[in-house]
Amino acid sequence: MLRITRADLNLSTHAQAFIDLLNTYAHDPMGGGDGLSDFARDNLVNQLKQRAGVIIVLAFEDDEPVGLVNCFEGFSTFQCKPILNIHDVIVAPAFRGRGISTHLLTEVEAIARQMHCCKLTLEVLEHNEVAKAAYRKAGFSGYQLDPAYGQALFWEKKL
Repeated sequence: MLRITRADLNLSTHAQAFIDLLNTYAHDPMGGGDGLSDFARDNLVNQLKQRAGVIIVLAFEDDEPVGLVNCFEGFSTFQCKPILNIHDVIVAPAFRGRGISTHLLTEVEAIARQMHCCKLTLEVLEHNEVAKAAYRKAGFSGYQLDPAYGQALFWEKKL
């Protein structure tokens, strides 16, 4: 039976599920293909526990961790309300195609509404058609203020 729960990283089962699922995602080509570094595996849970605005939702099939969404709270200056950014979405390969991401995203949306967020945001790779279909099904679309200026682009500068 599928169970969706907000993670408590003080629980060893949740912390281990989080690291295992995130590492699975990091090994996937859509997650960079390299897996988590030893440093990340050893320190990530403690670092996240020290930060405000971290929301993690886990999916379990019986007792097996099968899905994860990591979110971080931001803030909209234009709306003067919080934003919840979905940073990572992972469904274990053996459990894909079962609608687990839909259940995870539904729970994240409920949490965002409880937080009085004005919107959910996320990034998706241009050619990740499976993820884009799941996000569209959940109501996401490209971000733009004025169609004349086009959709927003996600850029980075590595430090």
